[in-house]
Amino acid sequence: MLSRPEAASASLSLSQLRILALASLGGALEFYDFVIFAFLAKLIAAHFFPASQAEWLRQAEAFGLFGAGYLARPLGGLVMAHFGDVSGRKKVFTLSVLLMAVPTLLMGLLPGYETLGVAAPLILLALRVMQGAAIGGEAPGGWVFVSEHASAGRTGLATGLLTGGLTGGILLGSIIILSLHAILAPDVVSSWGWRIPFVIGGVFGFGAMFLRRWLEETPVFREMHDRAETAGTLPAKILLRDHRRGILCSMMTTWTLTAAIVVLVLVMPPLMQTLHHVSPSETMIASLAATLCLTISVVVMSSLTDIFPLRFLGVISGLALAVGAFGLYGVSPNFPHMLSLWAAFSGLCCGFVGLVPIGMLRAFPAMVRFSGLSLSYNISYAVFGGLTPAIISALTPHTPLAPAIYVAFTALIGTIALWCSPERA
Repeated sequence: MLSRPEAASASLSLSQLRILALASLGGALEFYDFVIFAFLAKLIAAHFFPASQAEWLRQAEAFGLFGAGYLARPLGGLVMAHFGDVSGRKKVFTLSVLLMAVPTLLMGLLPGYETLGVAAPLILLALRVMQGAAIGGEAPGGWVFVSEHASAGRTGLATGLLTGGLTGGILLGSIIILSLHAILAPDVVSSWGWRIPFVIGGVFGFGAMFLRRWLEETPVFREMHDRAETAGTLPAKILLRDHRRGILCSMMTTWTLTAAIVVLVLVMPPLMQTLHHVSPSETMIASLAATLCLTISVVVMSSLTDIFPLRFLGVISGLALAVGAFGLYGVSPNFPHMLSLWAAFSGLCCGFVGLVPIGMLRAFPAMVRFSGLSLSYNISYAVFGGLTPAIISALTPHTPLAPAIYVAFTALIGTIALWCSPERA
């Protein structure tokens, strides 16, 4: 039982709940803005590349623009994290929303190839790079911001709510796209309706930026500033000199995170359509179920770190992730028309995703925490987020269990890395 003072310190005040709500809202909108490009890639290809090109080439070029966002994440995240460790968390946390809202709105308004010619895809590329730079600072910045605002004994809950908000952005994007196709005729969606999700994201992004102006700087950074303990040299230099173990372990756990999200949620629909001839509508509903359960599981598992040791939870959730992957890709084909249930089960087994930011937050001291998270998370996500679909595509012809084997392998790597990661209060 907690004593009264301890219980009070372990509760979330109204101010902290407001901070969590604003941080989660902004994070959800940023991930929404980032993923709707992938959902609408086919229509974007038709508008921004020459009609004389083959359809497969235009779609490949559109996915190339999508990938450019991943490549921009490490640089953008590291630059923003540098200023977050030197100048303050709040300024960078607000800037990341602006950097996402502007290009997202412009994507919805940008004329296509018929009007601008070759300038259209080039401008789209620049906007996509801006999005990547913004999201590179959003997730690490959000985790640092809410964890440093949280009461003692509630950092896991606070971090988990933000992580749930980020994955909720993927869910929001799926719902908006499904609603768009349900409300508008296919020719209307192809003509101009595809622009609506971008305009919605841009407008709400500006709203989130305005609301974040009312956030306060974190107590941890204010204390460091008052004691003149902020980084006196480049935070990246300090990281590479003194925290190589934390960087390596954080990169490995992020690899597990990318495998869980990419393999069990994002590329699951096309894989199931190809491997087991499941209808597109059924796979989309299954993806929604998986994302919803993923959101719930990361909040619950993150909250449990306030009670149980992180390493113990890492072993349990690593095993659960492997079981969920084999259930989805190994067992579900034996139960036709039950894909949504197995997808939901796999999402519930993704609690390891909620442990990754907790491990990274504990791996670095406050002076370089923002930069440590950003460097590890963004480089790993850029590499493995881009390579995972290609690896799965190469292995699947050899065995339909390749996606499950890959996720299980990364779960083992992530569990070992989380066990070996340094822990600081």
